[in-house]
Amino acid sequence: MTFPPKTLSLLAVIALGLAVLALFVAVASAARRRPRAQSSSLPIQIDDVLRGILEGHARALQQLESTVRQLASEDARIGERLSHAVQQVALIRYDAFEDVGGRLSFSCALLDERGDGVVVTSISGRQDTRVYAKPVSRGTSDHNLSEEEVLAIREALAGSGPAEAGPREPVEAR
Repeated sequence: MTFPPKTLSLLAVIALGLAVLALFVAVASAARRRPRAQSSSLPIQIDDVLRGILEGHARALQQLESTVRQLASEDARIGERLSHAVQQVALIRYDAFEDVGGRLSFSCALLDERGDGVVVTSISGRQDTRVYAKPVSRGTSDHNLSEEEVLAIREALAGSGPAEAGPREPVEAR
Protein backbone atom coordinates (compact mmCIF):
# COMPACT_ATOMS: atom_id res chain seq x y z
CA MET A 1 0.00 0.00 0.00
CA THR A 2 1.42 3.39 -1.01
CA PHE A 3 0.55 6.64 0.75
CA PRO A 4 0.91 10.15 -0.64
CA PRO A 5 4.04 11.98 0.62
CA LYS A 6 1.99 14.36 2.77
CA THR A 7 0.28 11.47 4.58
CA LEU A 8 3.58 9.65 5.07
CA SER A 9 5.17 12.78 6.53
CA LEU A 10 2.27 13.24 8.93
CA LEU A 11 2.38 9.58 9.99
CA ALA A 12 6.14 9.77 10.55
CA VAL A 13 5.81 12.84 12.76
CA ILE A 14 2.94 11.32 14.77
CA ALA A 15 4.79 8.01 15.24
CA LEU A 16 7.95 9.80 16.33
CA GLY A 17 5.99 11.91 18.82
CA LEU A 18 4.25 8.86 20.27
CA ALA A 19 7.57 7.00 20.53
CA VAL A 20 9.17 9.87 22.43
CA LEU A 21 6.15 10.14 24.74
CA ALA A 22 6.12 6.39 25.45
CA LEU A 23 9.87 6.40 26.13
CA PHE A 24 9.46 9.30 28.54
CA VAL A 25 6.65 7.50 30.39
CA ALA A 26 8.69 4.28 30.58
CA VAL A 27 11.77 6.02 31.93
CA ALA A 28 9.72 7.99 34.44
CA SER A 29 7.93 4.87 35.72
CA ALA A 30 11.19 2.90 35.94
CA ALA A 31 12.80 5.75 37.88
CA ARG A 32 9.91 5.77 40.37
CA ARG A 33 10.09 2.02 40.96
CA ARG A 34 13.85 1.82 41.58
CA PRO A 35 15.10 2.63 45.07
CA ARG A 36 17.48 5.60 45.18
CA ALA A 37 20.13 3.97 47.44
CA GLN A 38 20.67 1.04 45.08
CA SER A 39 20.79 3.06 41.85
CA SER A 40 24.43 4.08 42.16
CA SER A 41 25.91 0.65 42.88
CA LEU A 42 23.78 -1.85 40.89
CA PRO A 43 23.48 -2.18 37.11
CA ILE A 44 20.17 -1.23 35.57
CA GLN A 45 17.81 -4.17 35.21
CA ILE A 46 15.26 -4.01 32.41
CA ASP A 47 11.95 -5.60 33.26
CA ASP A 48 9.63 -7.16 30.69
CA VAL A 49 7.42 -4.07 30.35
CA LEU A 50 10.35 -1.77 29.64
CA ARG A 51 11.86 -4.34 27.25
CA GLY A 52 8.55 -4.51 25.35
CA ILE A 53 8.38 -0.72 25.13
CA LEU A 54 11.95 -0.48 23.85
CA GLU A 55 11.37 -3.22 21.28
CA GLY A 56 8.20 -1.41 20.18
CA HIS A 57 10.20 1.78 19.76
CA ALA A 58 12.82 -0.09 17.77
CA ARG A 59 10.11 -1.35 15.41
CA ALA A 60 8.61 2.16 15.18
CA LEU A 61 12.01 3.61 14.34
CA GLN A 62 12.52 0.99 11.62
CA GLN A 63 9.12 1.86 10.19
CA LEU A 64 9.98 5.56 10.33
CA GLU A 65 13.27 4.88 8.57
CA SER A 66 11.41 2.99 5.84
CA THR A 67 8.92 5.86 5.53
CA VAL A 68 11.71 8.42 5.25
CA ARG A 69 13.37 6.35 2.51
CA GLN A 70 10.05 6.17 0.66
CA LEU A 71 9.59 9.94 1.00
CA ALA A 72 13.12 10.59 -0.26
CA SER A 73 12.48 8.36 -3.26
CA GLU A 74 9.19 10.13 -4.01
CA ASP A 75 10.89 13.52 -3.63
CA ALA A 76 13.59 12.52 -6.13
CA ARG A 77 10.95 11.30 -8.60
CA ILE A 78 8.95 14.52 -8.30
CA GLY A 79 12.11 16.60 -8.63
CA GLU A 80 12.97 14.82 -11.88
CA ARG A 81 9.48 15.43 -13.26
CA LEU A 82 9.56 19.10 -12.26
CA SER A 83 12.83 19.68 -14.09
CA HIS A 84 10.87 19.20 -17.32
CA ALA A 85 7.98 21.48 -16.28
CA VAL A 86 7.59 25.09 -17.39
CA GLN A 87 9.40 27.11 -14.73
CA GLN A 88 10.68 30.19 -16.50
CA VAL A 89 8.22 32.52 -18.18
CA ALA A 90 8.60 35.98 -19.68
CA LEU A 91 6.12 38.08 -21.65
CA ILE A 92 7.14 40.97 -23.89
CA ARG A 93 4.34 43.24 -25.17
CA TYR A 94 4.87 45.72 -27.98
CA ASP A 95 3.32 47.56 -30.92
CA ALA A 96 4.24 45.60 -34.03
CA PHE A 97 2.90 48.25 -36.44
CA GLU A 98 2.95 52.04 -36.29
CA ASP A 99 -0.76 52.37 -36.97
CA VAL A 100 -1.82 49.83 -34.32
CA GLY A 101 -1.42 50.89 -30.70
CA GLY A 102 -2.20 49.36 -27.35
CA ARG A 103 0.75 46.98 -27.29
CA LEU A 104 -1.46 44.13 -28.47
CA SER A 105 1.40 42.14 -30.00
CA PHE A 106 3.46 39.94 -27.70
CA SER A 107 6.17 37.31 -27.45
CA CYS A 108 6.02 34.85 -24.59
CA ALA A 109 8.79 32.40 -23.66
CA LEU A 110 7.79 29.25 -21.72
CA LEU A 111 10.92 27.34 -20.66
CA ASP A 112 11.96 24.56 -18.27
CA GLU A 113 15.02 24.73 -16.01
CA ARG A 114 17.37 23.79 -18.90
CA GLY A 115 16.01 26.53 -21.17
CA ASP A 116 14.00 24.12 -23.34
CA GLY A 117 10.45 24.98 -24.36
CA VAL A 118 8.70 27.31 -26.75
CA VAL A 119 8.41 30.97 -27.59
CA VAL A 120 4.96 32.07 -28.80
CA THR A 121 4.50 35.32 -30.70
CA SER A 122 1.27 37.04 -31.63
CA ILE A 123 1.44 39.90 -34.16
CA SER A 124 -1.70 42.03 -34.08
CA GLY A 125 -2.55 44.21 -37.06
CA ARG A 126 -5.63 46.17 -38.00
CA GLN A 127 -7.20 43.38 -40.06
CA ASP A 128 -5.75 40.22 -38.57
CA THR A 129 -3.63 38.62 -35.92
CA ARG A 130 -0.98 36.02 -36.62
CA VAL A 131 0.42 33.61 -34.07
CA TYR A 132 3.79 31.85 -34.30
CA ALA A 133 5.30 29.19 -32.05
CA LYS A 134 8.99 28.34 -32.25
CA PRO A 135 10.76 25.58 -30.31
CA VAL A 136 13.56 26.61 -27.96
CA SER A 137 16.40 24.32 -26.92
CA ARG A 138 18.90 25.44 -24.27
CA GLY A 139 17.86 29.08 -24.76
CA THR A 140 18.21 29.15 -28.56
CA SER A 141 16.16 28.14 -31.56
CA ASP A 142 16.93 26.80 -35.02
CA HIS A 143 14.27 29.21 -36.33
CA ASN A 144 14.86 32.90 -36.95
CA LEU A 145 13.89 34.84 -33.84
CA SER A 146 12.67 38.43 -33.66
CA GLU A 147 14.21 40.91 -31.21
CA GLU A 148 11.19 40.49 -28.94
CA GLU A 149 11.44 36.69 -28.99
CA VAL A 150 15.15 36.86 -28.10
CA LEU A 151 14.32 39.33 -25.31
CA ALA A 152 11.52 37.09 -23.98
CA ILE A 153 13.87 34.07 -23.91
CA ARG A 154 16.64 36.09 -22.25
CA GLU A 155 14.29 37.44 -19.56
CA ALA A 156 12.77 34.00 -18.92
CA LEU A 157 16.24 32.51 -18.42
CA ALA A 158 17.17 35.43 -16.14
CA GLY A 159 14.06 34.80 -14.08
CA SER A 160 12.52 38.24 -14.52
CA GLY A 161 8.79 38.57 -15.05
CA PRO A 162 6.63 40.27 -17.67
CA ALA A 163 8.17 43.20 -19.47
CA GLU A 164 7.24 45.79 -22.06
CA ALA A 165 9.43 46.34 -25.06
CA GLY A 166 9.99 49.91 -26.13
CA PRO A 167 8.70 51.37 -29.38
CA ARG A 168 10.00 49.57 -32.42
CA GLU A 169 10.08 49.87 -36.12
CA PRO A 170 7.00 48.63 -37.96
CA VAL A 171 7.32 45.07 -39.21
CA GLU A 172 5.89 43.67 -42.34
CA ALA A 173 3.64 40.61 -42.29
CA ARG A 174 5.79 37.61 -41.55
